Parts: sequence; structure tokens; C-alpha cells
Amino acid sequence: MDEMDFHQNVRRTPIFGLGCAGGVMGLNRAALTSKATGGVTLLLVVELCTLSFMRDEISKQNIIATALFADGAAAAVIDGRLHATGPKITLMTEHRWPKSLDVMGWDVGESGLEVIFSRRIPELVKNEFRAVFETFLDRERLTRKDFSRFLSHPGGAKVIEELESLFEVVGDPMRSLVHSREILRDFGNMSAPTALFVLEKAMRENLSGRSLLTTFGPGFSSAITVLEA
Repeated sequence: MDEMDFHQNVRRTPIFGLGCAGGVMGLNRAALTSKATGGVTLLLVVELCTLSFMRDEISKQNIIATALFADGAAAAVIDGRLHATGPKITLMTEHRWPKSLDVMGWDVGESGLEVIFSRRIPELVKNEFRAVFETFLDRERLTRKDFSRFLSHPGGAKVIEELESLFEVVGDPMRSLVHSREILRDFGNMSAPTALFVLEKAMRENLSGRSLLTTFGPGFSSAITVLEA
């Protein structure tokens, strides 16, 4: 903040513990703050997943988590002023499933953070998230065809496949989760920043129309954001 000469009255709000959902949920929080104040919010998302690697824990779960997760950082500026330009965040919603702490998160062990990453996540996306997503569409009087682009945090290849099936975009080169696949391939799962990497890639390729941004995180929870460009 000193190096970039920030104003001395900047309000800082640290948020911790949202995991892979942190990028989209952070974007939602920043949008609400900017709208309420009519000001500008800087969202910073930083994950150092490699710090959780436990050298003495030679388990399948620890090895897979180390191979899948990577370090990453992203930032976004959300402008709530009347003359602001760029994609607009028009809708947002979040959902948490009760009694789901065993799905995703961390256990604090004697030697460090032990990852919790259930094999049921793709199944939960397929069966449980469908109802949440379709309830959202009904409430906002939208259909899948109203979206020109689907963007999502790429939790893994199987999660992407289930989302493409849910969004009914399998084999559609223009609306499938191509950006999510490319970010997962090039950077891995960086937890919270990953969704912002996906969004940035889509914006570089002239994001237009109405887009849906989704993510999943510990809790077990989900977040949905609609952007219009």
C-alpha cells in the first residue's frame, strides 16, 4: 500500500476460509460493497496451497492434493460509480449444504493442515447443485439459453464434465467450459484465484452477452454470479 501510494483512509476487510469459492464469493462481496458506497473496491485473492504439503504424510490423499493444487494470486477492480464501464455484475447468490464438513476443507493435525477432498464432489455437483441452479433460474426467470458463456472454477476434470452436462453445453464450442479446462491445464487448481483466472481469460477474448460464473467451496457451498457485457 505504501509502494502504490494508497489513500490513508482505505478500508481493509480480510476474509479467510472460503477456499475454492473465495474468488467468486469475494467478487460478490466487492460488488455489494461498491454498490452500497458508490465507490471502488480492490479485490485481492491469494492462495499458497503448497504450504499445506506435509512431508511426513505419505498418503494417497496428500499426494493427490499436492498434484492438483497450486499457488496463485489474482486481483480485480470493481467500480460502483455511475460512469463505470466493463462487464456488470447483475445477479448473485450463494448456497451452503448443512452437515457437509466432510466434503471439502482442512483438518488441523499435529503436523499441519490435512486436506479434506471428498470423492463425492462430482456426484454432489450432479445431484445437489442441479436443484440450486434450477431454483436460481426459476427465481430470476432465466433459462440456460439466456447465457452466451458459462464460466466456472475448475475443481477438476470430472467436476467440469458434470457442469457441462448440467448447463447442457456438451459439445458446444461457444458455450462449453473451454476457459475452465484451459486454466486447469495451464495452472492447476489454485483454489480461490482460479475462477478469476477463468474470468480474465474470457474477458481477453471479448466477453459479450450474459455470462454465468460458478464455484464450489468448503462448507460444502456454492456461489453463482451473473455478468452482463
